[in-house]
Amino acid sequence: MQFSEDQASAYDAVAEVLKASGVDLENGMLIPETTGKQQTLALLGKAGSGKTMLLAKIADALTDAGVDTISGDYEGRARKERRTLAILAPTNKAASVLRNRGVAATTIHRILYTPMYDPEYEKIAEWLAGNAEKPEIEGLSDIALDRAAQFYEGNKSIPGALAVAGLRGSDFIVGWKRREDPLDVGFVDEASMLDDKQLGDLQEIFSTLILFGDPAQLAPVGQSGSMAFDDLPEPRKLYLNRVHRQADDNPILDLAHALSDPALEFSEFERMIEEAARKDDRVIVSPRVDATAMARAPVLVWRNATRIRLIHAFRNAFGAPAEMLLPGEPLICDGLELPMKHRKKRIDLEARGLIKGAQAVYLGEGRKPGFSRLHVVGAEDPQVSAATIIKIELPDQEEPFIPSAARMGAAFVHGAACTIHKAQGSQWGDVQVFAPDIYAASRAGRTEAGIALWKRLAYVAITRAEHRLHWVTRYMLAKPVAPLGVEDLRRVAAPVLELEEQPAPPE
Repeated sequence: MQFSEDQASAYDAVAEVLKASGVDLENGMLIPETTGKQQTLALLGKAGSGKTMLLAKIADALTDAGVDTISGDYEGRARKERRTLAILAPTNKAASVLRNRGVAATTIHRILYTPMYDPEYEKIAEWLAGNAEKPEIEGLSDIALDRAAQFYEGNKSIPGALAVAGLRGSDFIVGWKRREDPLDVGFVDEASMLDDKQLGDLQEIFSTLILFGDPAQLAPVGQSGSMAFDDLPEPRKLYLNRVHRQADDNPILDLAHALSDPALEFSEFERMIEEAARKDDRVIVSPRVDATAMARAPVLVWRNATRIRLIHAFRNAFGAPAEMLLPGEPLICDGLELPMKHRKKRIDLEARGLIKGAQAVYLGEGRKPGFSRLHVVGAEDPQVSAATIIKIELPDQEEPFIPSAARMGAAFVHGAACTIHKAQGSQWGDVQVFAPDIYAASRAGRTEAGIALWKRLAYVAITRAEHRLHWVTRYMLAKPVAPLGVEDLRRVAAPVLELEEQPAPPE
């Protein structure tokens, strides 16, 4: 793909910053560092402006120059001459979007907390990474090690390679620790989701930090409508403008960019959607929410009351009993309910993808009361059994229904519908946007950072769709065409890691 003029300018500006950090992209080599201070740069652009493509191209150039990419699942022993790159996203889903495009991305949590390997199995990891000779490991044959090497050649995942050799995560990972060693270069995709504290944490770790963000998205809750990169000096912000049309003339992106018109009213925008739907089957105007689609991709809404009512309608449509969950019901992690003294358990859960906002699918009860088997969407090792506290809110009731309640663990809410704020960073093939809520936001007349709130909501919601946008116009639910199931998840199942409750360390 050829760079547009603004993309080429941004590439050159990033290359200049990296050169000061000791990486010469033009000549593909490492050079002495010329700056001793932390550098942060923001590369900003709306959907379709080429941010992800540019991120991937720069990452490839860094690899060609000899920079090591840190995956988050294993980090080799430090070498003095080593330069490092980590490509990060705020959520597992956002990281998986990058990985599906061939970019070796991980989550911020996986870089803040690093795994500690059993010394015996660390020999295999060092061999796979090219830092040591092939080891002899008791209980593992040469054939098993060769299988691991063959897997690693095509998929740079140390845990995945060890799993192919016949090991479980609990065999080779003995714990997790807060990162102590700094890294050189960090790329952060979906940087509009960062809050000021996360930005500060990353600036402590990376000597050079490049943020890739969309200023038209919604700001994190608690940031008063501002993004973490807003306070950077203007010379440290680069802007990509969509001056070129995509080859496939994507109607979803066309609708998203139409929202930048300050004179555009909601009724006019809805007419644009109807016109797009008449011309292109990637935009669909629907009078009903599709209950079947809700099982894998939530309906996006603005108001919390709408979210709860749609979840209740979803469960009724599938005949879910009031007292239990059905396998296949979607969940969203609402945080970890753990006292601070259980630090190791917290790190274990976060490292496996159970962080706030993570999507999961309920597979069934665990082996212990209060435990659930889950498929964590977007995680590298998705199959997990963990202590869970699952809360399902009901319309017009203050107290939620709780089908699973351990004394402590990962907390979940139902995921058949979610707010547009929580959907940021995620993408799905097909996305249903609940238009009556966007209309309600337009009637409320609210603004955020000088832009009508309904436009920010609509922009974020419709750009979550990778292939097809469903614009739902009425408070109606279409009956499901098949029962809930998990067969689609079993086909890609990874080895299960049991996250059992451990005794609390002494105070």
